[in-house]
Amino acid sequence: MCAMQVNQFDSSDEEPLEEEQTPFQNKSMSILNICCNSIVRFFSSFVLDLGCRFKNIKRNLQKDIDELKSDGVLDVFVLCTKGELTKYRVPHLMETYQNYGITVHHHPIPDGGTPDIARCCVILNELRNCLESKRKATIHCYGGLGRSCLIAACLLLQVSDNITPQQAIDCMRELRGSGAIQTLKQYNYLHDFQETLAAYLATESERPRSVSR
Repeated sequence: MCAMQVNQFDSSDEEPLEEEQTPFQNKSMSILNICCNSIVRFFSSFVLDLGCRFKNIKRNLQKDIDELKSDGVLDVFVLCTKGELTKYRVPHLMETYQNYGITVHHHPIPDGGTPDIARCCVILNELRNCLESKRKATIHCYGGLGRSCLIAACLLLQVSDNITPQQAIDCMRELRGSGAIQTLKQYNYLHDFQETLAAYLATESERPRSVSR
């Protein structure tokens, strides 16, 4: 594992929100131009300022989601907890997505944290289904730096045998800035991911299957 200084990492993925007069921006990561079955597919990550009414931020949720729809987003992966959505005064965000015809995949991960490997596999399988169906998907947490970039990097490591953990991290930082992958826990998770995934899949393959009678 590459040596890193602990003080290079933050304790969370929070990022200052934009002012109301700033248009909502779906900060596309064009991730990464992942080539699955020779087809280049994309998904994106953005700062959760959708309709946010936190501190001095007062955005229009309907307008923000209209912009997501116009960008062609059909699926959204929400990594925030329900408590966070309440804190930022968008407690009904997921219901609003659904009312606009956007499919919601809610996989809450604590701020600054990581999912267990079983949960991560569920998220990655759902993402790959979207990509293989050519459905444009967006991943978001709060700041679009920690949890979102973690999952994006895991996807890279899952679909490519040629990319290293550090290359996946560097890719996220090139796309989202030096703050991407914010905590030491997330950094270590990515460096251990391929080994952890292989061990998990081996265990799953050895698990006896029930036989219907």
